[in-house]
Amino acid sequence: MLKQIDYQGKLEEIAEKFQGRKTEVSKEVNKTVQQIVEDIQKSGDTALFNYAKKFDGYDVNTSNLLVTRMEREKRLEQIDEDYFRIHRRAKSQIEEFHKHQLGNSWNIFKENGVIMGQIARPLERVALYVPGGTAAYPSTVIMNAVPALLAGVKEIIMITPVKADGKVNPNILAAAEVCGIETIYKVGGAQGVAAVAYGTESIPKVDKIVGPGNIFVATAKKICYGVVDIDMIAGPSEVLVIADETANPKYIAADLMAQAEHDKLASAILVTTSEKLVQQVDEELNRQVQNLERREIIESSISN
Repeated sequence: MLKQIDYQGKLEEIAEKFQGRKTEVSKEVNKTVQQIVEDIQKSGDTALFNYAKKFDGYDVNTSNLLVTRMEREKRLEQIDEDYFRIHRRAKSQIEEFHKHQLGNSWNIFKENGVIMGQIARPLERVALYVPGGTAAYPSTVIMNAVPALLAGVKEIIMITPVKADGKVNPNILAAAEVCGIETIYKVGGAQGVAAVAYGTESIPKVDKIVGPGNIFVATAKKICYGVVDIDMIAGPSEVLVIADETANPKYIAADLMAQAEHDKLASAILVTTSEKLVQQVDEELNRQVQNLERREIIESSISN
């Protein structure tokens, strides 16, 4: 599974190989996403629904775009109380951290009449992008919702892609329930980002978009930045493990897969002077990946 590159003093060549991963698809992705954003800006719901059908297979319309209360409660029946308890504890711990980041308003009044200061004011409306396609991460909900809640954001909405059946992952719904997020739209991808950036007939325009996604989501956020604020442009996951012959190959394999599973474009790299370790890690990768749901993505990421 591991693609091995022997360093023989040709550092520039190795660097070029790594950089090539980033440029191979970027031009085509930019072109595609730019068209999607323009279509959403121009045609609103019509374009949004067409792209949802094309990319996700979900035949969405104004009547099934939102997750209803009844739908949510039915899906949450699959979640036990212990899972909710874990989420509530995670939320509490994340609150403990982020409460120290809150900004304060302050003023300085000078004797000559000059007033200086800062106003810390929460945004009106924020959209959380929560992956729901090839992977669903309820932690994304909590880690993005908590700072917004503490800051006093007046309205938090969530967008998440669904498959043809239109069902939102119950783990994501559980996290949303713990955070008190009531408005959830069943759209994602570049089209979902464009929808909350510009607003459509059914989805309101937001002030900021936060949350991770694939290369199409990241590119859409980049293109829409300025029309709407964003948290950051997150690229594919990367991990670099530096190890010698004393390292445990089981742990290295697990660390590599933990990032490789996010995206076929993720970079999971091991640097070592031990050929034996490379062989051991490769054996561990092939062993550990056997029963994983995201095996295809992991294998593609590490092999390429």
